[in-house]
Amino acid sequence: MFFKKSAKNPELLMKRNIVLNCSAADKEEAIRRAGQLLFESGYVSEPYIGGMLAREKKLSTCIGNSIAIPHGESEVKKEILSSGLVVMVYPKGIPWDNETVYLVVGIAAIGDEHLEILRNIVEKLDTKEAVEALVQSGNANKIYNLFSGC
Repeated sequence: MFFKKSAKNPELLMKRNIVLNCSAADKEEAIRRAGQLLFESGYVSEPYIGGMLAREKKLSTCIGNSIAIPHGESEVKKEILSSGLVVMVYPKGIPWDNETVYLVVGIAAIGDEHLEILRNIVEKLDTKEAVEALVQSGNANKIYNLFSGC
């Protein structure tokens, strides 16, 4: 299974948190939207969004292969209520430092769970072609199945 279910929150990725056909003017707007969705889903309190933006200013969360994984800096870990993630698909892309990002995965993780989540994302989406196929599919169920290991 891609993501383990925890006792605190049985579902790290809810289907409703896969948003297709997004558009954003820049990475800051994309990060705010991902953070807002984490907040609205009950994974974090609102100050976590500011921590996500602060994290991005210190070190880019673009990991290559057209993927960005924004998450809060360690100072806002206390704002995480439950581990969770959101997946946002940007078919037209967003300029993100020196790359165009098509897939934004917002993460809130208790403890060191974010390391496992990051590792799993990198393993599943290890090429630009894999990311492109996922983005072009326009299929939330396919994205959910990939992330949940179905």
